[in-house]
Amino acid sequence: MNLETQLNKDSATEFQSGIDRLVEGIKKHYASWTTYEEGIERFNKGIDIKTGRKYTKVLQGSSVWGFIANSDGMLKGIPYFKGDVFKAAGWAAPAKHVRGSIFDTNQNWFHWTGPNYRV
Repeated sequence: MNLETQLNKDSATEFQSGIDRLVEGIKKHYASWTTYEEGIERFNKGIDIKTGRKYTKVLQGSSVWGFIANSDGMLKGIPYFKGDVFKAAGWAAPAKHVRGSIFDTNQNWFHWTGPNYRV
């Protein structure tokens, strides 16, 4: 990661715009998967963001789509960085390995169903 990207990563507005890009990407991927307009509208309304102490939880309906790291840290002995995205291991905990980053402009690491298995 170059210095400019590292500096932008630390700004709160860049973090929020990364989350917004992720949510829009999820919605876009779902819309490309189906043509059922009412379903697309319901899916889009069901996406929610809940910010916690360590992670921001991305919800879709009553399910956890994934988690976003709010700051740098360590999970089960593996370091992670602010903006890294994890698959959900359960309602309140992320899975062990990083699946992608909200700062990555390439959005091929996730689907509307959740982050891909491994990057």
